[in-house]
Parts: sequence; C-alpha cells; structure tokens
Amino acid sequence: MTVADILMMIAVVSIWSLLLVNVVLIIAGYLYYIENEKREVPPLPEDAPFVTIMVPAHNEGKVITQTVESLLRLDYPHDRYEIIVINDNSSDNSSELLAKLQDKNPTRNLIIINTDNVTGGKGKSNALNIGFKQSKGEYIAIYDADNTPEKTALRYLVSEITHDPSLGAVIGKFRTRNRNASLLTRFINIETLSFQWMAQAGRWKLFKLCTIPGTNFIMRREIIERIGGWDVKAIAEDTEISFRIYMMGYRIKFQPKSVTWEQEPQTLKVWFKQRTRWAKGNIYVIVKNIPLLFDRSAKRIHFDLLYFLSIYFLLLTSLVMSDVLLILHALGYVHTTIAGLSSFLWLLAVILFVTGTFVTLITEKGEMRLSNLWIIMLMYVSYCQLWMVVAAYGLYNYIKDSIFKREVKWYKTERY
Repeated sequence: MTVADILMMIAVVSIWSLLLVNVVLIIAGYLYYIENEKREVPPLPEDAPFVTIMVPAHNEGKVITQTVESLLRLDYPHDRYEIIVINDNSSDNSSELLAKLQDKNPTRNLIIINTDNVTGGKGKSNALNIGFKQSKGEYIAIYDADNTPEKTALRYLVSEITHDPSLGAVIGKFRTRNRNASLLTRFINIETLSFQWMAQAGRWKLFKLCTIPGTNFIMRREIIERIGGWDVKAIAEDTEISFRIYMMGYRIKFQPKSVTWEQEPQTLKVWFKQRTRWAKGNIYVIVKNIPLLFDRSAKRIHFDLLYFLSIYFLLLTSLVMSDVLLILHALGYVHTTIAGLSSFLWLLAVILFVTGTFVTLITEKGEMRLSNLWIIMLMYVSYCQLWMVVAAYGLYNYIKDSIFKREVKWYKTERY
C-alpha cells in the first residue's frame, strides 16, 4: 500500500465516520420532531414570570421597526415583559426610528439604550452586557435585530423553562424569511432546516444537549449573573455561553414550535463574510475549551467539543486531502489503488446527503416539494463545497487576530 493509499484511506474513513454521525442525528432528530408534534407545550404558570427581551442592534434602520413591532405583538402578558433595544454606536437612522416607536407605545416597557464609540461599538457580547445592566427580568430572551418572531414564540420558551428546573436555557428555531429571494437563500433555507435544526433535535433526543443559536432563546438570569455576563472576546457568543451553561450542570432544550423569521444574506459576498465570522467564532470557542476534554466533570460537553473539533479540523483536512489526491491521481502525479473505491464512496455519500436532506424538509410545512431534490443536488456540488473555503478562511482569520490581539467589533450583516 502506497503513502497515497494510506492518506486516502484515512480521509475516507474520517469523512464517512462524520457522515454516519450526521445520519444518526438526522434519524434521532426526525423522531424528536414527530414526538414533539404530538406533545402539548406546557402551560404558562398562573403568575407569569417577568421577562426581559434584549435586542442588540448596530445600524439596523432597515429592519429594526419591523422587529420591535413584532415583539410588541407577542401573546405573552404585556405587563410581564420588557423590551430593551441596545442601539449600539449606530450611524444610520436607527435612533430616530426607535424614538418614534417609543412615542407610539408610551404604555409599554420599551427601553432604548443608545451607545457611542466609547461605551459601545465593540460587538454583540458587549452590547448584551450593557443591556443586561438595565434589565429586570427573571428570565432573559434574546432576538437579533432582523427577527420577526411568531406571536407564540416567547410564550413557548417561557413555558418550557419554567416547567423544568433542570433547564438553564430553552432555544426555539429561526426560519429564513427571504428564502425565495435568490438561489443562495434557498440553499441557506435548506441548510438551516437540515443541518442546524435537525441536528439540534437529534442532539437533544440522544444526549439532552443543544447549542444556543444567536437568537430566539431564553435563559435564567442567575446564569448570566454567575458567569459574569457574555465573553466580549467571543464572536460566537452563543456557542461560548452554551458551554458555560453545561458546566453549571444545566441542560439546554430545543422547542421547535417556538419560531422566529429572519433575513439571510442574498449575495455570496455578504454570506461569505458572515459565515467566516461564524467559523472564526466557533474556532475560538473550541480552542478556549479544549482543556475540558481532559476534565471528567465536563463530560456533558465532550460530545459537542469533539463534534466541533471534527467538523472544523478533521473534516476540513480530510476533504481537502481526498480532493487533492484524486486530482493528482487523475493527472498522473500520484498513484492510488483505491481511487475507484473512493469515487464509489463519494457517489454513495452524495446519494445519502440528498436523501437525508430531503427527508428533513418534510418536517416543515410548505417545504415538501419535489423541486427541492434538484436544489439539494445543486447545493451539494456548489454551496457545500464552499464550506471548505469558509472554514479554512475562518481558521486563518482566527490565527491572524490571535497574533495581532485585535479587538472584537461589530461584524455587520447587510440587510435588505
């Protein structure tokens, strides 16, 4: 067996191991969705707890009015929640728009915090820490500035977390509001449903674990107080705080009936910038928490740490290595006797990918369309391959920022 054969075999085994893990998560997630559809959401306590909703916003004038109005329409008791919008060092018309909303809703608990480049402008985590200092809620809910949650979203989250004292947080899901705007947003819609939410459902079903997304979640106030707030160095503040909640002995539950709708990037440039930021943020969390792999008290997060390590390091390396070897074999520069087997396994992986992804879509109303089949196939050969570039560039940016000790700042996603 040649060196090329050995390297190819390592790559194939690694890729297929992770693929099979994903298949198991999809199956478990699908079962959880079926169970959850039949299960009634627990009722709110008679004395509904007071909740603070925080919305960190930086230059969000295009969407902030719609977001705040949707939060004001939530079916949670209106005297039992407040909305704090942290208008963080914005240079657009956000301040004027938010002032108008306050004037239109004088009897509601709508609080606007306007920061400048001294107190703010240092990223989402810093903005949340500023808002938290003025919050009064027993529970803290977070929504991104481009979100329009369904009326029941907050009530479902509160009902779940008050029903089970072992829960430190409960997450809902976000859906793609502009999914029909372009082919890219259709890819993002499928990715979100299949690889974000089905995987979350599977992890909850199998391990009673979930990772907090950046929006549409609720957590206990005491948790934020005990951990001293959000880590201002973390870009992926959601993943980072999830690990700290696990270490406190709490669980994080996924309730898919709690839904918010958000905008997604409509151009490749905006998407690439957003996703490399996510990759860099997750790599920061992985590196920060690697020592916990050797801590027996951190068993609860070992799966997630290994999963993220595998995705951002093992899978990336294996995909690049197998692709390079196949290209070099085709050009005659190296010889591998398992190139044929690798090609067969690649074809099988594509079939498994398309089938698994399509099955996940049938859990959502309005997504059961045969046209999704060709979009999923096109997605595999284009959108999914770009993930390697995103992960590699995110790793490069993480290393560069670590060397030069760059300060965390807002990474603005363009709105429409």
